[in-house]
Amino acid sequence: MSRLASVAVRRPTLLSSLALTLVALVLLLAPSSPASAQTTGKQVGTVSPTAPKDPTAPAVDTASGPTGTSTSSGATGAAISLDLRSGDTSGDGTGPVQIIVLVTLLAVGPAILMLVTSFTRIVIVLGLTRNALNLQGVPPNQVIIGLSLFLTIFVMSPVISKVNTEALQPYLDHEITQQEAFERGSLPVKEFMSKQVREGDLALFIDLSGDDRPADVMDVPLTTMIPAFVISELRAAFIIGFVIFIPFLIIDLVVSASLMSMGMVMVQPMTVALPFKLLIFVLVDGWQLLAGSLVRSFVR
Repeated sequence: MSRLASVAVRRPTLLSSLALTLVALVLLLAPSSPASAQTTGKQVGTVSPTAPKDPTAPAVDTASGPTGTSTSSGATGAAISLDLRSGDTSGDGTGPVQIIVLVTLLAVGPAILMLVTSFTRIVIVLGLTRNALNLQGVPPNQVIIGLSLFLTIFVMSPVISKVNTEALQPYLDHEITQQEAFERGSLPVKEFMSKQVREGDLALFIDLSGDDRPADVMDVPLTTMIPAFVISELRAAFIIGFVIFIPFLIIDLVVSASLMSMGMVMVQPMTVALPFKLLIFVLVDGWQLLAGSLVRSFVR
């Protein structure tokens, strides 16, 4: 009986809780009044849709003159200005044509460095020296090119100083035009090349060009002087490389003959000869002799 009484007591409690839950759902889902809807819309910030406005052209500032245009953004106050200058070919280097020429010269600068300076001979001789020592990657290419570059600057320093004094500084001070600066700057370079070029190579390219042989070598145009100078530099570099190869070739022959006489046929002569080559090259101070000989070869 007590168990039935407890069940009878629990059932009204469950029914009352379900009733309260249904009443709460009805109140939440009931539609609100128009006044409350307007109030809620104002609180949320609902805005009625409006038609799009026609686009307006930006304001143009006509006070900038014919060389530029200026546009303003209205309320923000930000301004964008564009200045288009007309080309100036008066020779002061500020026109678009002069800028294009300067950028082009910077792009072909490495080729000019190799062709009209001592760089060609120096880098070839250093590369042949590495091959004579049978060293594949030592010293690396970066070291050889860097050493060649600084030796070139050392050899060409009188020419560079003369070009700077006679051509570059007057041009930067607006004392001479671009054409005059080029003519003055090319004279020291042409003088340097004329001292190193062989007469046979120069005569060859003069004959190939079809021009008459000038009385003075300084009257030869650069288009004829430069290829003749490059050929002469290649010939001089190969001669120096041949002289460097001879002692190392003798070491290879001596080591090879010694290994053959001892019956050590399986041992590579290059492996045995390499330490002797390095030892002899260090004992005679080969880098000092090589650098000194290269610099002295340009003194005439």
